[in-house]
Order: sequence, then C-alpha cells, then structure tokens
Amino acid sequence: MAVVKRRRRSFGRLFRGIIFLVVSAAVLGVFVYVPFFTLNEIRLEGAKYLTEEDILRIGDIYMGEPLFKLETNVVQNRLSKDLRIEEVSVRRKLPHTLEIKIKERRPLATINCDYGYLDLDHNGVVLDSYKTIKTMQIPMITGAAVRDLYIGDTVENEQVRRILDFLQRLNEDTLNLLSEIAIVEANYIVMYSATERPVQIRIGKLERLDEKARLTEDFLRDLATNPHPVEYVDFNYTAPFIKLAD
Repeated sequence: MAVVKRRRRSFGRLFRGIIFLVVSAAVLGVFVYVPFFTLNEIRLEGAKYLTEEDILRIGDIYMGEPLFKLETNVVQNRLSKDLRIEEVSVRRKLPHTLEIKIKERRPLATINCDYGYLDLDHNGVVLDSYKTIKTMQIPMITGAAVRDLYIGDTVENEQVRRILDFLQRLNEDTLNLLSEIAIVEANYIVMYSATERPVQIRIGKLERLDEKARLTEDFLRDLATNPHPVEYVDFNYTAPFIKLAD
C-alpha cells in the first residue's frame, strides 16, 4: 500500500512539473510573439557619422521582429566588429525599443592613396576608402601618399602618424575648421583654414603638440570675429606671430 502511495505522489509531482513547463512555455511564447512586444523603435546615442540605417544593417536588425527573440549580446558583438565603432552597448527597453549606445572611432583626416582616398583615425587605422573625394568634413593630409592600404589596415608612415597624434588633440569644432594639413618638407607642417579666404597656420616642427593644439583652437575660434584679414599665423615662436594680409 505504501508503494502505491509513493507512486501516486511521484506521478503527481511529475504531472505538476509537466503543467509548470507547459504554462511557462505558454507565458514565454506570449512575451516573445505577442505583437505588443515587437521592435518598432531604435534609440541610438553617440552616433555622429553612422546613421540608424547603418546600425540596422551592421547589426542585422529588422524592425517589426519580436523584441525578445532579438539577442542583444549577438547584436552587440556584430556592431563591435565594425571598425567605425570603438565601444557599444545594446539593451531592450520595453515594450518596443532597442537602446544602442556607441562610441565612434573619430575620422581625423583623409589622405590620398593609389586608388583614391582613405579616412584615418588617431591610430592611423583606415576607417573608410573611396575613389572620389567626399564633401570634406575633415582635413586632407597632402605632401604624402600611401599605397596598398584598405579598410582595417594601418598607416606606417611616421610623419603621418605624428600628424594624426596632433589632430587628435584638437576638439571637433576646430578639426572641422581645417581644410588641409600640408607636409611642406621633412618635419615641417603647414595647415590651412576652411574659410572663404584660407589662412595659413604654420605649425612647423611637430613638437609642443599640446601647446600648439591649444593655440590653434584659440586662433580659429577668434578668426571669425577678427576684423582684420590674416595672411598667416606662425606657432614656431614662443609667442605666436600673426601676419596681417595687405
């Protein structure tokens, strides 16, 4: 008799376990497939160059797909493999939003190559390549060219690397006010402002970089309100020398 009771209790526990699994699966199915929990909004933070369409394509994300079927760690891994993205985090926000926060690799300069142009970050990594010059938002490095480099490769030219080291010390507003960084001769650099009348900024030797970066920022910020036309400014001296235009 005791054996029969134990079997009944075991069967009862098994039956309750099956019911629990069925109910859990049903609840999970409701959360996964119910139309209320479908992706219809991407909340993107930190992007300046990448668009929402870029993020959807890179992350293999589809609007309208069940939110709980979307594996955030998988999406995050896909996005982190794109060279233009330095850091990324992805999380769901109920009922229908995917929050994506990214830190982009900042393109600092463009340089000519054997088949077109390359965009470089502060480490000399090629972020983008193209045959026809874009409407420039970042300055062009002239006086040097690279060959046989593609997206993901790194520029080894030491002078170009030092220019990039200098450019990363500038804030974004200042960088956008520069059109060209010219290597005039070995270890002598001249920049040009992206103004209606370009102003020459003589950096000279790539030394005292923090000081020259600060001077460049101050000069370009004040240039817009300067009532006197400037021909060039020279930062090679202890005190900057400004030559006014005739």
